Amino acid sequence: MRAKFGIIVIAGATLMSLAACGDGDGVPELMNLRQQGSGADEFGILPTKPLELPEDVAALPEPTPGGSNRTDPNPEADAVAALGGNPAALARTGVPAGDGGLVSHAARFGTSPAIRAQLAAEDLDYRRRNDGRLLERTLNLNIYYKAYEPLSLDQYAELERWRALGVRTVGAPPQGAETPR
Repeated sequence: MRAKFGIIVIAGATLMSLAACGDGDGVPELMNLRQQGSGADEFGILPTKPLELPEDVAALPEPTPGGSNRTDPNPEADAVAALGGNPAALARTGVPAGDGGLVSHAARFGTSPAIRAQLAAEDLDYRRRNDGRLLERTLNLNIYYKAYEPLSLDQYAELERWRALGVRTVGAPPQGAETPR
């Protein structure tokens, strides 16, 4: 019995001494992908494409500071091209043809280019009036959901209202289920 206890103590001491040899965070060095020093990030370096001379030099765009270059790497576009897609679709701006009617209907009363700033100011004013900013600043609490709780929709009551009207609705999670916030 005493010999068995001695073997267990020696095995435990051996395991503890081996565990103490680690770097402290429990992750082997090869699996730690975070940059440890001030050197270059190996995963952030992308090789540039080879230089090429276009057939019509006059068709080259005017260089712009901070603009893109034809030889700059573009991994997203390269992946789209490799999968048989159109890399130019990544750079498209504007409204797709299929969404033109929706956008024109939504903009029928006009649009505001400063809508984001206006909504941010109104949100800050609303939360100030509901004593939220003091708690957020002093206690580092996020009271966003609490401040807007009176304005939130009771999804289950709304679901029952639509079902009572005879409208087919999609399934909903059980009422006690957690909803992500």
